[in-house]
Amino acid sequence: MARQAHLLLIPYPAQGHVPPLLKLAQKIAERGIKVTFVNTEFIEAKIMATMPENVEKGSLIRFVSIPDGIEHGDDRNDPFKTKDCMYRVMPGHLKELIEKINQSDQCEPITCVVADICLGWALEIAHEMGIPRAALVPYGPPTLAISYHVKKFFDAGIIDNDGYAMPTTDEFIWISEGTLPWKRNKYNWSCPNEPKIQKVFLEITCAVFETVRISNWVLSNSIYELDSSNCDLVPKILPIGPLLASNHSGNLAGSLMLEDSTCLRWLDSQAIGSVIYVALGSTTTLSRQQFEELALGLESSGQPFLWVVRSNLVNESLARFPDGFREKLADRGKIVEWAAQEKVLAHPSVACFLSHCGWNSTMEGLSMGVPFLCWPYFADQYQNRRFICEVWKIGLDLTSDENGIISRQEIQRKVRKLINDDAIKSNSLKIKEMAGKSLLEGGSSFINFERFIDQVKSN
Repeated sequence: MARQAHLLLIPYPAQGHVPPLLKLAQKIAERGIKVTFVNTEFIEAKIMATMPENVEKGSLIRFVSIPDGIEHGDDRNDPFKTKDCMYRVMPGHLKELIEKINQSDQCEPITCVVADICLGWALEIAHEMGIPRAALVPYGPPTLAISYHVKKFFDAGIIDNDGYAMPTTDEFIWISEGTLPWKRNKYNWSCPNEPKIQKVFLEITCAVFETVRISNWVLSNSIYELDSSNCDLVPKILPIGPLLASNHSGNLAGSLMLEDSTCLRWLDSQAIGSVIYVALGSTTTLSRQQFEELALGLESSGQPFLWVVRSNLVNESLARFPDGFREKLADRGKIVEWAAQEKVLAHPSVACFLSHCGWNSTMEGLSMGVPFLCWPYFADQYQNRRFICEVWKIGLDLTSDENGIISRQEIQRKVRKLINDDAIKSNSLKIKEMAGKSLLEGGSSFINFERFIDQVKSN
């Protein structure tokens, strides 16, 4: 008799990484499979604060936590401390947790470990313990493909050891014929203003090849038909996206910030297809000047807008709106600190999505058929923008001026252009239909997910 499947899932401890893995946990649990979801103690406290009460009652998902090694009072925004603690402290605690579960009489042993691909060490532990393992890729196939093949660019002298293009490198580099090339120094690890952070990103990128090698499955939060060329460049890949919040398992969105539900009621009062939704992710920061230009651009657009303004959106200070801005636009502007993004994008009042083009936002926006205004900040967001604007043709790019500022005039112009662009609207609805079909019985993502579930059940 085959033992009952019990999957352990562990995300990278950051806002953009927890939600897709938690949505996958819901999909797995809906198939009757027990899930142990492992967060750091810090992340679990944040997630539990945003979840409904009694969320675990009757659920096959059990939440547990392990220490991350970061002391109280330490700077959690320091990527070097985070990486050091993660590699030094978390592996031992994860191994102890798995051993404790496997030796317990109270629950089934772990039969598969699913970890964020950025946590290769977690899959190494599973490999050493003889447990089948899957890497979840929270970013897109273009980023996965360049990460998997990055060594050939080092070997060819195209990229130096710090991740910058060599002087002789062309404006674009191709991973393979038929794929969209990457623009010079706009790679997924690129952070030119922060060379130390770029080095951390590059190290994570270079670890992908080995992580894929030791994984039994590579689960991608994407759709095969969206980018088959890059998918075909990575072995063991199973595109199972879009990973969206389930309507059946409660609100397990995995947000680390409390969502303001009043914006949904506000959207109910707006005209269909009229609202600009502005959300630049959890890490984007703007200068005071750029923040003011964005505010004035929204004002001059003449459209109602829902704007997510985190407390740390403006670097070095709290966000300060232009004088009289909030009072003047109270009738057509709603400002919140965080929003239930999938619900917002699915609302019929939303006309377009002014986005940083993070992969979660990209998948959620295209799944809801919402056109994009693209404002990438760093890393893979630049390539995601190129797919949105050049390949799928479901959005427009916001172009900065000679001082690196996206002006209020540019924002106003592109908002009006996008709202009146029937071709982009039509393309957006076609991509939405593709995304929906992929998840239905017989669709590519449905088939890939079923294959994964069947195999983990039979182990």
